[in-house]
Amino acid sequence: MGYCSRSQAAVLIRAGRVTRNGRVVLDPESPLRMAEGRVDGRIEVDGSPIHKTPAVYLVMNKPRGVVTTASDEKDRKTVYDLLEPWVPWVGPVGRLDKASEGLLLLTNDSEWAARITEPAGHLDKKYHVQVDCVADADLLTRIKLGRAVNGEQLRAKGALLLRHGDKNSWLEITLDEGRNRQIRRLLEVLGIRVLRLVRVSIGPLELSDLKKGTVRRLTAEEKQAIDRALLELSR
Repeated sequence: MGYCSRSQAAVLIRAGRVTRNGRVVLDPESPLRMAEGRVDGRIEVDGSPIHKTPAVYLVMNKPRGVVTTASDEKDRKTVYDLLEPWVPWVGPVGRLDKASEGLLLLTNDSEWAARITEPAGHLDKKYHVQVDCVADADLLTRIKLGRAVNGEQLRAKGALLLRHGDKNSWLEITLDEGRNRQIRRLLEVLGIRVLRLVRVSIGPLELSDLKKGTVRRLTAEEKQAIDRALLELSR
């Protein structure tokens, strides 16, 4: 219903603060009946009824040094510090670690977010990655072949050389799966250090000229393009 994140909802439910049709519900996995796409019944938190919030779809150019979380025990700046007061609760669609930057989607449409992040529906994601060496064809091949790291097979769908200097290079790396710190861990085991990592696209959506640290709504055309891409993956 766009009231809060799933993890936050589970905390509220287990604390006995949520009622359904006047009765306290303590199990976050308790099923809800749906009617015409809506929850069948009255849901209240702390005695106040909640209603479905209109869907919001945002795109952010996340700066380096900002964490993708609602709150941080180390009091670091979070992506929520970049949102304007009018924005209702939204959650990040996937993650970018603190040192990474670039394209990040946020929404209160949890079903849509799940379609993007679930393994069967992963859209291709492209990253521009600066590394501490002059990349050659052999390195690009090894990135695509991948390597097992702690029992997990890490690989890239694609790897291209964008440009290079005397001591470092910029690569374009494409992923079609979402594993924690996948690029950094893969390059580390290959003996390569990441200097910068910028996500530049998710499926058909590109970072383009969105300024660092700014947020805007997805256009209707961009939302439709993502939906079409997800539909193609499901076929």
